[in-house]
Amino acid sequence: MANPKPDQSHSEDTDLEVRRRTISSLIVGPARDVRDPQIFHSLSLIAFLAWVGLGSDGLSSSCYGPEEAFLALGPDKYLAVFLALLTALTVFIISASYSQTIDEFPTGGGGYLVATKLLGPFAGLTSGCALVIDYVLTISISIASGADAIFSFLPLDWLPWKFWACLAVVIILIAMNLRGVKESVLTLLPIFMAFVVTHVFLITFALVERAPELPQVTRNAIGQVHSAVHSIGLAALAIIFLRAYSLGGGTYTGIEAVSNGLPILREPRTVTGKRTMIYMAISLAFVAGGILFGYMLFDVGPVKGETLNAVLFDDLAAHWHLDGLAIGPAIVTFTLLTEGALLFVAAQTGFVDGPRVLATMATDRWLPRRFSNLSGRLVTQDGVLAMGVAAGLILFGTHASVDLLVVLYAINVFITFTLSQLGMSVHWWRERKREPRWRRKLAINGVGCSFTGLILVLTVTLKFYDGGWVTVAMTGGLIAVCFAVRRHYDRVRQAIAQLEADILPEIFAAAERTPPERDPEAPTAGILVSGFNGLGLATLTTVQRLFGNQFRNVVFIAVAEVDSAQMKGPEEVEVLQQRVADDLEEYSRFAADLGFHSEICAGLGPDVPLELERACLKVAREFPHVVFFAGKLVFTDELDGYISRFLHNHTALEVQNRLQARGLSLVILPIRVSSEHLRGAARAANPATAAAAPH
Repeated sequence: MANPKPDQSHSEDTDLEVRRRTISSLIVGPARDVRDPQIFHSLSLIAFLAWVGLGSDGLSSSCYGPEEAFLALGPDKYLAVFLALLTALTVFIISASYSQTIDEFPTGGGGYLVATKLLGPFAGLTSGCALVIDYVLTISISIASGADAIFSFLPLDWLPWKFWACLAVVIILIAMNLRGVKESVLTLLPIFMAFVVTHVFLITFALVERAPELPQVTRNAIGQVHSAVHSIGLAALAIIFLRAYSLGGGTYTGIEAVSNGLPILREPRTVTGKRTMIYMAISLAFVAGGILFGYMLFDVGPVKGETLNAVLFDDLAAHWHLDGLAIGPAIVTFTLLTEGALLFVAAQTGFVDGPRVLATMATDRWLPRRFSNLSGRLVTQDGVLAMGVAAGLILFGTHASVDLLVVLYAINVFITFTLSQLGMSVHWWRERKREPRWRRKLAINGVGCSFTGLILVLTVTLKFYDGGWVTVAMTGGLIAVCFAVRRHYDRVRQAIAQLEADILPEIFAAAERTPPERDPEAPTAGILVSGFNGLGLATLTTVQRLFGNQFRNVVFIAVAEVDSAQMKGPEEVEVLQQRVADDLEEYSRFAADLGFHSEICAGLGPDVPLELERACLKVAREFPHVVFFAGKLVFTDELDGYISRFLHNHTALEVQNRLQARGLSLVILPIRVSSEHLRGAARAANPATAAAAPH
């Protein structure tokens, strides 16, 4: 067997890097070094960039949320005064509520983590699944709305290409986010700022121009309310107002994004997150409320083929001239183009926060473990791909029709809003004896829960039979899948715990032997393990049982896998490294008791097969006569099938292929797990000693 020589180490590591330069790496960029303590600082977002990356969803909703609410008023346009004020108030209430969430959950997690910790696992699962579906719909409706806005300026002959343009945007956004969140945000920054500047300028101009009329308009609105109460009754008027308020609920989507995206914010994260939340609240309240005021002040009505924003801005600026040159139409056109472009940018929120929710749920074993894995660019690659593919399927199923998508949208986000605010309210009630300001904090979250709960009830009631049931069905289906995944992982965890319980007495019963001296030229077994658990112990004892005294040395090899849970700072990475080292030392002590000279070799990184290959090459240089071993769970009975294979990766097989290409041998030892074993594990399971489920 050909083995690497010590003096080849540098050239082989270089060759290893060259072979990793694939087409995908050229597209998404070179891998990042997680060992660099500055990497967390360079990848994080300051408040301004976080406002761009996470606030675009909320601001983009001003392109359709206020319009839906205003049109729902019908002839009762005077109610727009109160609707604009209530819209702005709602934005600030929800934002204030989530600011308290940021304080209590500084590591992120958003609605899923809050509901899980404060209301229980099922409430958390419901919140998480609702949020995932909502982010997929955010991507879909943002891209479809943006395409509508852009294609409204293009010839009608181009309209059949709108669907393909939507798919192209999905692919582009996937590629951008695979490169990294910060890179994608910086790319979209000019579009975001163009939208903010043009809309703030035009809305300010409208309010300033009609400022003298505001007192009279307000008095007239109050008078018309009194008249309407006498003519149609208070209940009927309230129904009209609340219906418009709920149909404009899409305006508030995206406010929760900051609490979900805290892990990507610059330290101190709570300060950066709360500052970002202030930016979002002020900008959204001003734009959404200002547009509603503008509709009423300029008596805007629907025009075929145009949005209400287009009608408003045309009334405002179409007649503007500069030195005899008509600049108004150009300003209006550019403003509307920024709306269309920002809607594309708003899809970025789904790509930023959606994968993070998937990763958090995967860490809790509700979803396949692969969703928490990081790519070489330190992004949750599978999560980004999943969000993009799901959004593409929804665009395909609805033919990118905004009319259909808007019915599906803005239901789930209020499920998450309500559960999160309810959880925080329960938290402050429980903490009332320890928190001196609990009444004020309870009031903030309690009012927020009331507002979001009201909108949720109204939105579901109004949209359910029009197609909203599809969103409810998708969420319910995802919840069912999560229960199936969690059940499988729990059973496997119990089985591995049972393996450990079966093997440890055998090792303890064996007479302790004096380990031999280190002899690098002696036959060596390199055992790949993942944490200290029954699978690793079973691999060790199987090697001894099959090969007897053939091997003198044993080297335990493991990789500290940096996933989304550890990508929060260098401290988490250091803790992970120490935990893996402790696990390997535990294996080493058992191997010494069995009569082996034992050593350990640990790697670190997000790409486990690559890091295992590097570690194995290092071991092979020190122990030329090494044979590598890895245990693999083999599921029998009803556990055997595609689903089980999908829920567990194929690290051992991939490393085997890589080492064989280097002239090294890796033997995969099957460790059988049957339904009988799992039933026995379930009867004897002890949560205090349960090992982590393999992946």
